[in-house]
Amino acid sequence: MPYDERLAVALLARADHGRVATSMRALPFLASARHIVADGRLLLRLPGNCGYHRACAGGVVAYGSDNLGSAAPGEGVWSAQVVGRCAAYEPTAEELRRFGPAPSTVDGEPYEPVFLSVEPQFGTVHTTDGALDRHFEHIP
Repeated sequence: MPYDERLAVALLARADHGRVATSMRALPFLASARHIVADGRLLLRLPGNCGYHRACAGGVVAYGSDNLGSAAPGEGVWSAQVVGRCAAYEPTAEELRRFGPAPSTVDGEPYEPVFLSVEPQFGTVHTTDGALDRHFEHIP
């Protein structure tokens, strides 16, 4: 995996939630998702009642997150995005544990999780003040 993709995945591993982007009926949409990183790929947990997983699975999606709301004073701000093929996924017991507890409802309906896997094919990272250069210089 090239450096940009590895750095993007490493940054995404620092965040718990992000946004998946694709199109549904020829219109673009964004949906928030809980994610974890496992073996270099992103595993997403989405609410099944919204139906977004049907537009994502089997296609190419973009997924991104950032630290815009959590950067400490003096800490660099970053955003990371990956683009890759998305597929339905059945998480292991350990992966389910890593996802943590799910919400009980979404939009007033019982939360029924759906899991997806994204294999990064392309990644980008944007930072302010070059602060991440020191933290990730070990990534070859």
